Amino acid sequence: MTFTDVTWERRGDIGVITLNKPETRNALTWEMYAELERLVRAAEPDGVRCLIVTAADPTFCSGDDVKQVMGGGAEGAAPLAGSRVPRLTPAADALLHTNVPVIAAVNGAAVGWGMELSMMADIRVASEKAKFGELFVLRGLVTDVCGLGRLTQLVGREKAAELVFTGEIIPAAEALRIGLVSRVVPHEELMETAMGIATKIASNPPLAVRALKAGLRRAQDPDWNDLGEWVSSTLGRLFQTEDHREGVRSFLEKRPANYVGR
Repeated sequence: MTFTDVTWERRGDIGVITLNKPETRNALTWEMYAELERLVRAAEPDGVRCLIVTAADPTFCSGDDVKQVMGGGAEGAAPLAGSRVPRLTPAADALLHTNVPVIAAVNGAAVGWGMELSMMADIRVASEKAKFGELFVLRGLVTDVCGLGRLTQLVGREKAAELVFTGEIIPAAEALRIGLVSRVVPHEELMETAMGIATKIASNPPLAVRALKAGLRRAQDPDWNDLGEWVSSTLGRLFQTEDHREGVRSFLEKRPANYVGR
C-alpha cells in the first residue's frame, strides 16, 4: 500500500522521513503514527547511518489529530481510556531506542506531540519560522515522555516546568536561547543545514557512532518504558475528565476554555 501522509527518501546513507499532510498542519493520525514507527524501525536494519525527520511546509507538526486521536472531546470517545495495557507510545519507542542518530529539521510550528517528536531527535535544527509549545496542559492532559524525561535535560527544570505548566508557545529565537535547539537558520537553508550535519555523521565509522548513541542513552536517559507506562495510564484517567473534553471542545470551537477541576 502506498502511504503518502508520511514519506521516505533515501539519500545515500541518509534517510529522510517527511510528515506530509500540510492541509491538517501535519496533525498525527493513528495511521501516521504507525508509518512513522515502521520507517524508523526499518532504518537501522537497512543500513541507514543517519535519519532526518522533517515535514511539509508550513508546519512541522501540530500534534495529535484532535478529532481522531482525542475523540473530538466527546464523552467516552478517547481511545486511550479503555482496557489497553499502558505502554510507551510505539513511535516514541522506535525513535528513543534506535541506535541511528536522528536530526529533527523543524520547519514550522512543533506543538503538542510535534514538540515531543522534535525532542526525540538527538539534534534539532530549526527554521527561523519554527515555534515550540507543550500544549498538553491546555487539553487537560500530561505530556508524552520527552516533555518529562528530556525537556529538563535540554533547558533545565525551572524552564521546563514553566513550559509544561503554562502551555506557552515560544519562537525559534527563544528556543535557541534556552538550549532547546542547536541552531536556527533561514527557512530556505533548513534542509541544506540538516543534510550537512547528517553527512558528517554518516561519514564517520557507523559502529562507533551507534555505540556512542547507545552510551548517551545509558548515561542520560530515564527508563523510557517505565515512564511510558506511567504516561499512558495517567492519560487514560485524564481522558475521562471534563477538563479534557472542555480543552478539546474549546479548541475546535475557537473559544476560551473554562476548566472546572474534574
